[in-house]
Amino acid sequence: MSENEGASGREARKGGPRRVAMTPGARRVVEAAGRLFYERGIHAVGVDLIATEAGVTKKTLYDRFGSKEQIVVEYLTDRDERWRAFLAPYLERARTPRSRILAVFDASRDWAGGHLARGCSMINAHAEIGDPAHPAYAVIVGQKAWMLALFTDLARSHAPRRAVSLGRSLMLLHEGGLVAYGMGVFPDAIDHARQDAEHLLRGAAQG
Repeated sequence: MSENEGASGREARKGGPRRVAMTPGARRVVEAAGRLFYERGIHAVGVDLIATEAGVTKKTLYDRFGSKEQIVVEYLTDRDERWRAFLAPYLERARTPRSRILAVFDASRDWAGGHLARGCSMINAHAEIGDPAHPAYAVIVGQKAWMLALFTDLARSHAPRRAVSLGRSLMLLHEGGLVAYGMGVFPDAIDHARQDAEHLLRGAAQG
């Protein structure tokens, strides 16, 4: 996104949320907000604190983003984009439909070590943002819809006749693993979800 697109930004993807052009100051705001939102919760963090942590004035913050809601959009969209970039090489290295599905769980396990100390940011955000009219709501729901579509597409190569149901089951295992990991319910939750996914894939291939 070029600098001359202005503070109003543009849609990052067709049909996606409005985005803001990232100057160095704007990037510092998103990084500071992301850290604070994830550690303390979206509602608990105000723009004054974000501006202070980012080293910008509140006026600069509002000139660039317009509202706290837009900062939330940028935080969640940035998080989603970084996850997709992190996942991509895991999928590229896998050579079979089965290994590509399991690679998603491997990537999530490795991502969790540095990014999920307090659980999935999308699930956490959804707990605070329940209003579909909120501009970040579409980002949250869209990220999970993308994951379901990914699992369904991968399942189609493994068991074409069961792609929809298998994709949904894999999604449930994956998301359950993320929640259990974030809550510390039991050790190695994502690895446990991966093992269950392996059993599910064996049964789907034989069916």
